[in-house]
Amino acid sequence: MFLCPIVLFSELSGIRRLYDFLSILSVVAHQYHQLLMKNNKIRTIAPLKQSDCFALFSEVKSSFNSPLHSHEELELNFIENAGGAQRVVGDHIEEIGGLELVLVGSNLQHGWFTHRLKSKEIKEVTIQFHKDLFDEKFLRRDQLNFIKSMLEKSSGGILFSQTTAGQLAPRITGLGKKNGFDSVLELMSILHNLSISRNMRILSDPISSTNDQHSYSSTRIEKTLEYMNQNFDKQLSLPEVAKIANMSNVSFSRFFKQATGNNFIESLNEIRLGHASRILIETTRNISDVAYDCGFNNISNFNRLFKKKKGCTPKTFRESFPVARIFI
Repeated sequence: MFLCPIVLFSELSGIRRLYDFLSILSVVAHQYHQLLMKNNKIRTIAPLKQSDCFALFSEVKSSFNSPLHSHEELELNFIENAGGAQRVVGDHIEEIGGLELVLVGSNLQHGWFTHRLKSKEIKEVTIQFHKDLFDEKFLRRDQLNFIKSMLEKSSGGILFSQTTAGQLAPRITGLGKKNGFDSVLELMSILHNLSISRNMRILSDPISSTNDQHSYSSTRIEKTLEYMNQNFDKQLSLPEVAKIANMSNVSFSRFFKQATGNNFIESLNEIRLGHASRILIETTRNISDVAYDCGFNNISNFNRLFKKKKGCTPKTFRESFPVARIFI
């Protein structure tokens, strides 16, 4: 039997009222969860599944090696001790200081580069979450006004002040130590604190930040990408997927390239590599088995594509994310 604490919701105020209410739900959910699944802790790594709430990556490194990129998920990036590195967000380029905290909107091109980096020990925490993590109706509530406004502004990328970054650093770096619903509550609280912080700066012109290459507004593209994500482990062919879009092979190939920026094989390989990355960190399974289970018939080809995409071998990648986790 589990107990349900009762509180008069109207007696509390503002965001604290919402936070306390969700905390109560957390207690109830935790007690109920203990009855169903003892010792169950879910920790996984990107790519995000639709059922995931967010992904967290924590890393100490000596340089930046990721290319300029974009993705549908929003991203909160905290970087420490990287003075002299260069940030590119949309059409904005800037050399960064020793403390960096940026919220990157959905499908906004971004990247950090070594440039004039002085340090050999960069600390980076990246949090990614779905753009629909917070329901539209939920965000209309008075207590969520500031978060709603911030998420809208993130389409151009938001740089938070050094003061804000310093104040929230312990909570952002400590988020990986929390589990389950508590981690989601903490993320919401962090986002709220960011939304009411002072001296935030929009980095890029939202108009120029629109990434045509990754705009999946087309229903046909959404259907085909969903099909590819559900069947990535099978031997998919362009004619098979073209039928899902109800298009001829030639028309679909042209349409797909125009909508995503990649051809069919490139996109399929990206999906497969994403799932392979998740399995590599989530399990200790043999790398060859991971490759075959993700649709790659040739281990050499898998290693080559993986290194081209990630900048390292699958083995090195697995070893480089010892604390990276997703909380569901």
